Amino acid sequence: MHTIDIVVVCICGYLIGSIPFAIFIGKFYGINILEVGSGNPGASNIKRSIGKGAGNVCFLLDFLKGVIAAGWPKLLILSTENTIGLAMFGLIAAIIGHSYSLFNKYRGGKGVATTMGGLAIITPIPLVVGIVIWIIIFYTFRYVSIASIAFVISLPLINIIMGVMDFRLWLCIGISVFTIFRHRSNIERLLKGIENRFQ
Repeated sequence: MHTIDIVVVCICGYLIGSIPFAIFIGKFYGINILEVGSGNPGASNIKRSIGKGAGNVCFLLDFLKGVIAAGWPKLLILSTENTIGLAMFGLIAAIIGHSYSLFNKYRGGKGVATTMGGLAIITPIPLVVGIVIWIIIFYTFRYVSIASIAFVISLPLINIIMGVMDFRLWLCIGISVFTIFRHRSNIERLLKGIENRFQ
C-alpha cells in the first residue's frame, strides 16, 4: 500500500462516515434526535423516537456508509497491493467519522450499522454469523445495546474459530474494544436497570 492511497482512503472514509443521516431524518420529521430518547444520533433512537420505517432507513444509510468507505478502494483498485488493507483503513475512518462526526461537533452514533456495512466487504462470513447472534440476543432480551455488544465480541471469536489470524482478526478486536467503549453509557444504564428496552 502506498502512503498517499492510505491518506486518501482515510480522508474519504472519515467524511463518508461523518454524514449524520439520523439528524437529517430527524429534521425531516421535525425532531431534533439529539434531544429525544437516548439522544444518540443512530438508527435505534430514530426507530424508538420516530418509528420503525424511519429507523430502518437510517440503519440502511449508515450501513451503506460502511459499504462505500470500505468498498470503493477495492472497486477503483487504488493500489495493486492489498486492496483489502485499504478497505480496512476506509472502514476504520468511517467508524470514527460516524462516532465523531465533523458535521455534528464531533458527536455521533455508536457505529454498529457502519461497522456491519464495512465488514460485508472485508470479512462477510463472520459478519453473517455475528448478525445471527445479534438477532438472537436482541429478541431474547430486547436490548439493542446488549445485542450490539454481543455482536462485536463475537467477531474476533468467529475469526479465530475460522482460523483467520491475520489483520482481519486484529481489525475485529479493535472494533470490539472501540464499540464497547462507545457503549459505556449504555452499560452504566444496564447496571442501574434504566436502559431503554424495545417492547
